[in-house]
Parts: sequence; structure tokens; C-alpha cells
Amino acid sequence: MLLIRFAGTITAIVIAASLILYMIRGERRYLRFAGRCAQGAILIALGIMALMFLERIIVVL
Repeated sequence: MLLIRFAGTITAIVIAASLILYMIRGERRYLRFAGRCAQGAILIALGIMALMFLERIIVVL
């Protein structure tokens, strides 16, 4: 669980840095990079939640 929190923190820092660079320089590539990082983080989080849900179902059975 600590590793997941660490990865989430690093992802939030990367997204924030990309958005700041976009505001400073105005280049859309930073905005696209932030969007891709956020999309990837959401997909990974959903996958982890699905695995945790399946684990609870298996324990009940």
C-alpha cells in the first residue's frame, strides 16, 4: 500500500509540473503529457480497485 501511495504522489507531482510548464511556456505538448499521465493513473487505480474487489469476493466464497 505504501508503494501505491508513493506512485500516486509522484504522479501528482509530474502532472502538476506539466501543467505549470504549460502555463509558463504555452506549449500544448505539456498539456497532452499531463492528460496522458492522468489517464494512465486512473486506469491503474481502477485496475487495483478491481483486484481488491475480486479479492473480497473470493474471501466471501
